[in-house]
Amino acid sequence: MKYMLLIYADENAWTESERVDCYGESSNLAHQLSTNGQYVSASPLQSVSTAVSVRVREGKRLVTDGPFAETREQLGGYFMVEARNVDEAIDIAGRIPGARKGTVEVRPVVELQTLPPEP
Repeated sequence: MKYMLLIYADENAWTESERVDCYGESSNLAHQLSTNGQYVSASPLQSVSTAVSVRVREGKRLVTDGPFAETREQLGGYFMVEARNVDEAIDIAGRIPGARKGTVEVRPVVELQTLPPEP
């Protein structure tokens, strides 16, 4: 089963050197997961200052600057992994460096057969 591991933290909590170290640790984890056949994808996200939110109401598109919600922690990246069960996914989430300064939300993915196959 696939799990989305969403990494939330205050993006200002990281120094630039900590961020570089985090990217390196995350890359190493991705390679370990790949070796185990558990890696699907992963990526950090750019700053929330680059975000826009899109809503459609009564057929009209509304675009606003910034993330969907103002919060203490922002979505900073993700890992998509294959895991046998939620406990295994939680174990992987605990190995993500972002969990040390923020929160990693673990969510099972609904796999729709009507979507195109992954490349």
